[in-house]
Amino acid sequence: MNCKIALMYDFDETLCTKNMQEYSLLDNLGISADDFWGSVVKMAKEENMDPTLTYMYLLVKQAEKQGILLKRESFQALGKEIEYYPGVKSWFKRINEYGASLGAEIQHYIISSGTKEILEGCSIYNEFTKVYASEFHYDHNGNADWPSVSINYTGKTQFLYRINKNALDIYDSSRVNEYVAKDKRDIPFTNMLYFGDGMTDVPCMKLVKSNGGYAIGVYTDEKPSKIRKLVAEDRVNLALPADYNEGSLMETTIKKVINKIVLDNSLKQQKL
Repeated sequence: MNCKIALMYDFDETLCTKNMQEYSLLDNLGISADDFWGSVVKMAKEENMDPTLTYMYLLVKQAEKQGILLKRESFQALGKEIEYYPGVKSWFKRINEYGASLGAEIQHYIISSGTKEILEGCSIYNEFTKVYASEFHYDHNGNADWPSVSINYTGKTQFLYRINKNALDIYDSSRVNEYVAKDKRDIPFTNMLYFGDGMTDVPCMKLVKSNGGYAIGVYTDEKPSKIRKLVAEDRVNLALPADYNEGSLMETTIKKVINKIVLDNSLKQQKL
């Protein structure tokens, strides 16, 4: 196979039905989702803090208030409770097989501001070449005490370049910033699809779309307004319902995009 294609996903409300912390983590910490996220917005505004760092800080503080220890394994256990949109669990195998039938290697990535430790426990974790998400540092007793990785909406874009240049390790700042000619990069932007559900995905959508890739807006009947705005502003190539089942509009459309990418790559090689 000489055609690599990257499918990159936000996670919350793109693959699963709500923010990952809302399945049981916030209940366990004795706070409602509305109150928690309201506190995040309030503190971020008052303290001029980054919202992602704010939510991570407040998780630790709420746990301390309740006398609960936040350990990696307790986060991972929460991943088993995540509810996915229809068809997500079998989506990766089906798309991989379809790509292989065309001579293409499909790679899947998560780029999320959510909690990586929760993602580590979810049933689809091993479907991804790499998972990028916010992550905690743990003290000598194994308790979360500080953010080790914080990914906000603009910070997500660095990972597109990491995938583009095959500089996948977060600690490696030199390789991702090295000059690499476009025709020498591992996965060109034209071979990228980014799936997201709202405004926090706009920087990634813009970067992928402006470089010839495909920005996919994912929506549900309950929350179509966010994607309608992105469509009206021409920030996405396609808007598709959050149904990943076999034969769905999502599947048939993405297969068409994969067909086009494979054909375009073939024509480029013939031109060379």
